[in-house]
Order: sequence, then C-alpha cells, then structure tokens
Amino acid sequence: ITAAAQTRPFLQDIQVVRDDPQPAASATPLIKKTSSVDAVKPASISFSPIVTTIPVLESMAIPGYSGILVETLDGEPVVESGSNLTYNPASNVKIATTYAILKTFGPNYRFATSVWTDGSWDEPTGTIHGNLYISGRDPVFGYEHAIELAQELNRMGIRSVEGDLIVTDNFAMNYSTSPTASGRTLFASLDSAKRSAAANRIWQNFLINSGRLSQTTIQSPSIAFTGSVYVQSMPSNAKLIFSHESAPLREIVKAMMCFSNNFLAERLGDMVGGPYGVARLVQQNTGVQPSEVYIQTSIGLGVNRVTPAAMMKLLRVLRSDLARYRMTFADVMPVAGVDKGTLEGRFDSDFATGSVIGKTGTLGRTDGGVSALAGEVNTRGGR
Repeated sequence: ITAAAQTRPFLQDIQVVRDDPQPAASATPLIKKTSSVDAVKPASISFSPIVTTIPVLESMAIPGYSGILVETLDGEPVVESGSNLTYNPASNVKIATTYAILKTFGPNYRFATSVWTDGSWDEPTGTIHGNLYISGRDPVFGYEHAIELAQELNRMGIRSVEGDLIVTDNFAMNYSTSPTASGRTLFASLDSAKRSAAANRIWQNFLINSGRLSQTTIQSPSIAFTGSVYVQSMPSNAKLIFSHESAPLREIVKAMMCFSNNFLAERLGDMVGGPYGVARLVQQNTGVQPSEVYIQTSIGLGVNRVTPAAMMKLLRVLRSDLARYRMTFADVMPVAGVDKGTLEGRFDSDFATGSVIGKTGTLGRTDGGVSALAGEVNTRGGR
C-alpha cells in the first residue's frame, strides 16, 4: 500500500484522479465518489531506508509521506519502507468493508425486497382493495427491479391498487439516500403511464441482456394506484404477496470495488455495525491492534488510519476466506485494464493487462492528498 502521490512510482506513473470515472449507462447505474473533507496534513517523518530483495530498488527514494510493503504469497518481503507507520488509506478502507460484509453474510447472500398488502384481492377485476407495501434494503435496487415487481404482480393477475404505495424507511432505489425520493421513483416506475423514458430504456436493455425479451408480451408491465406514496412502517396485518431477490452479494461487492461506490460501501458497512463494526471484525480476525487500523468511515472519506503491515494482514485473511468459496481477489476487486472503473486505464499495456488486481484510494485534499493501492500483482513468470 502506498500513500501520497509519487514522482518515481514503483510500477508506472500514477495519475491522480479527483473523482472516479463515471461508468457507462447500465441497468444499475453507479454514482461517483463524493468529495473529500479537509484535514491536517501529517507531520513530516523520517523514514527508514528501503528494505528490498531487488538491488535496483535499494537506492530509490520514496518521496512524500509514503509507506510501501510488497510480499510474496509465502510472506517473504520484496520491498518495505515505513510499513509500521499509519497512513490515510482513502478508499482502500473499502477492502475492510468488503472483508467484513463477506465474512458476516457470505458471498452468496441476496437481499430480499418484499411486496405486502393489508387489503383484499378482487380476482375478476385484478384489483387489490387496500395498500401495497414494499420493504427491503437492497442497495442496488433500480428501475429494472421495480418493473420486475410490476411484471410479477401482473403475472399473478393484479393490475391495479385501490389504495396507496407504502415503502419502509430502509428502502432505497437508484442509489438514493432518501426513502421518500426512492418511494416516488418506485411509484412512477410501477405505472407504465407515469414511467420515465430512462426507466423504459433500462428495462428494455435489461430484457435484452438477460435474454428474456422474447418471453415478454408487447404490453409493458404496469400497476396503477388510486392513492399516493408514503414512507411508513409495516402494519401488523400486512400479508406477504412475494419477495424479489437481488444479485448475490459477491456481484454487489465487485461493483462497489470497481467503481469505488460510496453509497454501496456505506450501506454494506452499516449492516455490520458501521465503521466501528468493520474495524472490530478486521482487528479480531487479523490480530492487528486498534492503533494499526482506525476507521472513521466505511467508505474511505475522512481521517482514517491504517499501516501497510495491517493492510497486508487484511489482504491475506480476505484471500484465505475467498478461497473457501473457490473465489479469488478478481471476484471482488477490479482487474487492471480489464474491468471498468478506477483501474480501467491503469497497468493496461500489452504485457501488464490483467497483472494487477486491487483497490485504489484517492483523496484530493484530505491529509494533503492521498493516493493508495492495495492488492495483488502477478509477475511475468506467474509469481
């Protein structure tokens, strides 16, 4: 892991990007990283000389407030400098969030979005007399999933609701932090007469990409409401109609890591107790001390502190846990020059494409500016 922009980087020139690249339009759009907050730049520290097994690197100076640790898979040091000092890891914190959420729920966990009603169903007219309730905390719930709910209700013979649409306060749609705004978007997306052009376009792309276009009717799925939309808790008399499941957690984590998506990282981190819960899981399972891993946010903004040595231990336990599911870093982190996102344009030469799998971290102002990278690199010889 490195911290601070480097003038003579180890592998290639580092281009500091203030915001993560905006991904292309898709069925589940990802938001850009939010701006950072100002903080005091760490005081200048004299570093120990570089310890390395590569002679050409022995005399290389690492400028700025920087730390680096490179090891072989079997734990032999390759390059080390300042690895026991703390640095701001920026979005490398998301590695800790990834470990904590996968450790707690497993890579195959799916979020359920459930549809309920407190009314009765008039089958001949296809009408529910009462309110329709939507509950769930799926962080990637989007337009296509909303229309899937309408499609399933239509398949069951339900086409209208003589009542209101109610969403619970943990419901989110299209990466919105507001349950009220999410409810309004859902309300419009369920009704084909109110549905936006963007929702229709994403729905068509979703059907094409999933190979389901030929299985649908020409008529667009639709549920009409006579009432409005509100955010309320679930009533005790609500009856479950059906539940919709999200993509597996491993795919959600991969998207979060590729695009360094702060909304996803915060929602996932909250599921394990927020920054404190993430830090505790890392400390308990890696053996590092609290002074080596201080996490203020589960997304990487703010003043977080991690030593390269602690990050190395975290990478190793994450790698070991992934192996239990026959997974590798490539299943949850971006592959340089291959996956879209923060590593899309890095290490993308003919000989280096795919050689680096890792997580970037970039802050423009906090701690005077931060550039971090943690993960795995493969040599030409396959090591």
